[in-house]
Amino acid sequence: MLKVYGSRMCPDCVACKANFDAYQIPYEFLDINDSLRTLKDFLILRDREPVFDHLKKIDDIGIPACITEDGTVFTDWEGYLKEQGWEVKTAETGQACSLDHKGC
Repeated sequence: MLKVYGSRMCPDCVACKANFDAYQIPYEFLDINDSLRTLKDFLILRDREPVFDHLKKIDDIGIPACITEDGTVFTDWEGYLKEQGWEVKTAETGQACSLDHKGC
């Protein structure tokens, strides 16, 4: 089962959850705003995994962050869906975390 670190306040995380739900992908959603322990676990992951290096350089939080059962970490959930042969379903949330409307 995938683990997904994110926030219910993040439009990209909401879209990720909606798509995983639509395709019945089993995952555990860990909201970094729910507890300091969850936030700390995410920050440790973010500090240690090279997949976040380019995101930190552009001041991106790095959520949603997905972890596979074998420990592989990825942030491109849309690419993951496409690799599985699924379309990314879009929903208008009316908000975005960045000016280019590409998420947090």
